[in-house]
This record gives sequence, C-alpha cells and structure tokens, in this order.
Amino acid sequence: MIRKGTVRTIGRHADAVATLLRPTLARLTSAAPDPSCLEARSLSDLAAAAGAGAHRRLGTRIVAPRPLPAFDNSQMDGFAVRAGDAGRVVTVAAPVPAGHVPAPLAPGTAAPIMTGAPIPEGADAVFPVERTEVGAFPAALGLDRVRVPDDVVAGAFVRPTGSDLPPGAVVAEAGALVTPALLGALAAVGIDRVDVVRRLRVLVVSTGSELAPAHDTDANDPDTGDPGTDRPDTGTAGAAIGDANGVALVAALAEVGAEARTVVVPDDETAFTAGVTAGVGDWADVVLTTGGISAGAYEVVRQALGPRGLVVTPVAMQPGGPQALGSVRFGERTVPVVSFPGNPVSALVSFEVFLRPVLAPLVGLPAGRPTAVLPSAEAATSPATKHQVRRGRVEDGRVHLVGGPSSHLLAHYAAATHLVHVPVGTDTVAPGDPLTVWSL
Repeated sequence: MIRKGTVRTIGRHADAVATLLRPTLARLTSAAPDPSCLEARSLSDLAAAAGAGAHRRLGTRIVAPRPLPAFDNSQMDGFAVRAGDAGRVVTVAAPVPAGHVPAPLAPGTAAPIMTGAPIPEGADAVFPVERTEVGAFPAALGLDRVRVPDDVVAGAFVRPTGSDLPPGAVVAEAGALVTPALLGALAAVGIDRVDVVRRLRVLVVSTGSELAPAHDTDANDPDTGDPGTDRPDTGTAGAAIGDANGVALVAALAEVGAEARTVVVPDDETAFTAGVTAGVGDWADVVLTTGGISAGAYEVVRQALGPRGLVVTPVAMQPGGPQALGSVRFGERTVPVVSFPGNPVSALVSFEVFLRPVLAPLVGLPAGRPTAVLPSAEAATSPATKHQVRRGRVEDGRVHLVGGPSSHLLAHYAAATHLVHVPVGTDTVAPGDPLTVWSL
C-alpha cells in the first residue's frame, strides 16, 4: 500500500517506527521476560564478548548464595594482631599468605598477613607493614618481634564477612545490564552461569538482482550454524555490485546489541517471498529490508508486501525519503517490517534516524548520538522542503562537509565522523551558520 499525497516529518515517522516495534521489544524488556526469551550463558562467555556481555541483560534476579567477602580478610599487607596488644612488643608468628587457612593467633603474637588472606582466629585487627622498623615485605618476614602501634583498634584494616553482600542478598535484579563489575561480583559469590535475555533478532533483507553477497555461504552452515548470507543464483555476476547494505546494517545492529542474519533476494516477488519467509522462520523478531520501495518498475518489496500490510510513505528527509513499515505475515508468524531505501547512505542514515534511537536504550545505551551545535566551515545548499542529513567532520571546532549530498557516496560516509543536520526550511548554509551534528 502506498500512502499518496502525505509526506511525513522525520519525527512523525520515527514515532510510527517506535509504535510498530513496541510490542516486540516489550517481550525482551519486561521485568519478567518470557522464558522463551532467556538463554543460559557462562560468565566466561559473557566476559569474552565485546563490551562485557555485549549489551546483555540479566533474565532473572540473582541472589548471593554466600556472603561477599566469604570470610574476614586483610585489607592490606601487614600484621594480624589482637587489638588488646596495642603498644606492646609481641612475637612474630607464622605468616598468612592469601589462599591459606591460618592457625589461630595466640595472645602476645602477630602474624605477617597478605592482602586478602583470612584473618586468623583470635586476631581482630591488622596494622600495615609500613609501620614496622623495616617497612616492607619480604624483609619484615625476618623479624622475630614487632611493636603493635598504640592506635590499633579492633576492626582496623579488616574486611568483615558479608560487608559487601550478606548471604541471600540480591546481587542484581532481572533486567540489569551485564557489566564488567557485575560479572566480577557474580564470580566472587560463586556463580558461574546466568540466564540472560536473548538478543533482538533482525533479518536484514537486501533486494536487487544486481546484488552480490559480501560472502557466499550455505544458509545453514553445518560447521558454524551461522546462517550467513544466501541468495538465489540470478546469473548476473557480470553486472553485480556488492551488498554494502547487508554487511553495514549487520554491523550497525550489533552496535546496539541486536543479532542479525542477512538474505539477498532478486527483484522477483516469488523468490523474494520465499527467501524472506524462510529467513523469518521461527527466528526473526523484526524484518529490515533495503531497496524495493521507490517508484521504479522492479520495486519488489512494495509489490510483494504492499498488499499484505506494508505501508510505503515518503518522509521529508534527504537522503532516505522513501520509507515503509507494517506488520506482515510470513508463514505462521506476523512480524514487524521496517523498510529503508536501497542506496547505502540512505540505508545507514535511516538506521541512525529511525532504528538506533529505538534499539539502543534496550541495552543501556543512550537513545541519541552525542550531539553538538557548531558553526559551518563552508557554504552549502539544501532542499528547503526536506531535512537534509550530510556527512562531515569536526575540525577546529567547525563543521566540514565530507562529499556531496548524494545517497550513493558510501566511501565519503566512511570518512566522516559526524552526521550534519540541515533542517526543513533551510535552503542555504553560510560559513559560520550553526549546524546540529551527531557524533558517529
């Protein structure tokens, strides 16, 4: 279906995308996620992923099975003593290294103790090795007697059992973001495996008989289980171009914690429908298509999905004017579909404007890119009826445009550090004019 005569603002279309995706995203963000949305992962797997769990959230509340710390231990390298011996010269007992269970401390003695080592039974304080006459280990291990400082009091430099977490305390609630600190806390209380909310699953569909996948793999690789990138053989190798959208959008989705698979389909309704239906299966939460929604003769997304609920609507934006969205049934499932234009700059700009703000908060990231208003370093023109998004760099506190406004200039996008916004109603930009920029 084509929405004729209605041009949406960026804000209105962004709201429509958010509304479409809200029920799907709610399944993954609920305070009590559906069990089908959970997966068990080891701490080592989560720690090995980029960004400490790669933006994962806990699926269940975690309760400490034991206190943290699990025993009274020394806060520093020094001597474990009885506070009642303050001001006295006492005999040096056997040392207490970390990881060893010490013998009880007799009255009138002091045990050399290392940071993290258990406090011996009978001791109730530690004083630093720096307060001995030799001032450091290992030299202090050769002392026969030491003087306990006058100001030593019970509890000095002792980390009490449970001072960080008592047994049964909540380590983290369901929905908590997996961070390096949380992984460390879980390991410290003896937990080595947790349930996490699975990632949002996005099927990225690149359309066009001219496209060649970034890599050719079997759709279900028996060695890796990776669905890879699949496409039918269209016999167009001599006129093929690389599928920039597939690989770029998979990377963009990974930045916001989503899992993506790709499929490349030709400009044929039957092949398109079969490819997307197979890709959705029981796996995809969202379908993201690129291309096939403009006014051309071979607009396969519009032709195949328009009669099934996809609404094509122009948006007052350059690049990225053609947009579409809707809920579409594939096989036994109905899933939300978001459609971007096929030119690679249009697709990436559309992702930044419409999808990233919805997906990033799900994994604890800010909805928006870091934003600033800076003076333009040069003159430029823009269609007054559209919000233009240019690519640029910020140097010396000024905005320098990179390349022209055309939507195929992907290499220029790759060289940019910022997206530069020229609002509706502006047809010229003069040097020094303020421009809003998003840092990439």
